[in-house]
Amino acid sequence: MTATLFKEGHQVHLLKGGVEFFPALVQAIDASIHEVRLETYIFNFDDAGEQVCGALERAGLRGVSVYLVVDGIGTPNIPDTWVQRFSDSGVRWHRFSPLGRWGLLMPVGWRRLHRKLCVVDVHTAFCGGINILDDYVDPAYGALESPRFDFAVAVEGPLVSDVHRAMVQFWDRLQITRQLESMQFQGARQTWKDSRQSAHLVSPTGAASAGRSGIRAMLVLRDNLRNRNRIERAYRKAIADARQEVLIASAYFLPGAKLRRALIHAARRGVSVRLLLQGRYEYFMQYHGARPVFGVLLAAGVEIHEYSAGFLHAKVAVVDGRWATVGSSNLDPLSLLLAREANVVVNDVPFAQELRACLVAAMETHGVQLDARAYAQRPWRQRLLDRIAFGIMRLLLFLAGRRY
Repeated sequence: MTATLFKEGHQVHLLKGGVEFFPALVQAIDASIHEVRLETYIFNFDDAGEQVCGALERAGLRGVSVYLVVDGIGTPNIPDTWVQRFSDSGVRWHRFSPLGRWGLLMPVGWRRLHRKLCVVDVHTAFCGGINILDDYVDPAYGALESPRFDFAVAVEGPLVSDVHRAMVQFWDRLQITRQLESMQFQGARQTWKDSRQSAHLVSPTGAASAGRSGIRAMLVLRDNLRNRNRIERAYRKAIADARQEVLIASAYFLPGAKLRRALIHAARRGVSVRLLLQGRYEYFMQYHGARPVFGVLLAAGVEIHEYSAGFLHAKVAVVDGRWATVGSSNLDPLSLLLAREANVVVNDVPFAQELRACLVAAMETHGVQLDARAYAQRPWRQRLLDRIAFGIMRLLLFLAGRRY
């Protein structure tokens, strides 16, 4: 991952939580003229989801081409009411890889659509960790007392075309797969033609053109084709180049050996390495599977802060107050080895400092720092559960044909 992959001329706005993300998203969709594409893991039909659905419906009714893709596990169903309303308004939607009769017993079912992307008129793109889900709602736990801690970005500039291209290609593949399964070739060819025509849209304001001064940024994808480890390599390169500070917030954290070594080497050469991780118990594997790697990180001088105010869902990082990333990718096997993910990487001091301030405030106000000595003396029962979870994770990856 080299600096030459950065593109010049962007406006990048940091969106803090759903309270900033959803109004910006709905406003952009309501202003759309030609096309809206939206991908998300979870589309929950709560108040926030209804607002986004309404914006998509209004766009479709005024003739905008609207494409929606949701994940088959994160979004197990779309209410019949909205299926009908989408049909009436011309909103085209697809549920990616719904679980079949074998569910998650087949490793192919572990490859999920986890990225959260939206592009409007090839002018504005949104990328981050925020699902279409109210900050105070959790599908598994219901109403939350504190809002979810998460981020997204709104971007204008050259990389918007990269986002659009990736989303068009993904939609095309989904339609080809659907055609082959249904054997409805005639309708499939027309759907493919409509999608390809939209790929040539140009921003009416010229925001996607080169030569405008602004922020340097790039889109980094992860999939199971050509972009298998680009996000992890971007992290490792930034950490290897760090001279002063590495700040990372990751909801699910179980980095592979190479990424662990990068963090350890940075800490040992005097870089301040601080991690903000999920402090609340959410799932057995999420909580216990990561803990066996904490010991070696703490021993190397890495600070680990567990977020205590609520659920942490952010997937962001800041290095040396200049390099920053905001996206959907956790630092765990699901994100780094199996799922489709998308991050925006920004090389800009003001943007990085804004994100850094949010992370430092969260660590100081809502973080509980782990003590290396106390961690080493945790009860044997907890250590046993940690090892069991870690072993299960490695076994599952072995069955999926992945090394970690």
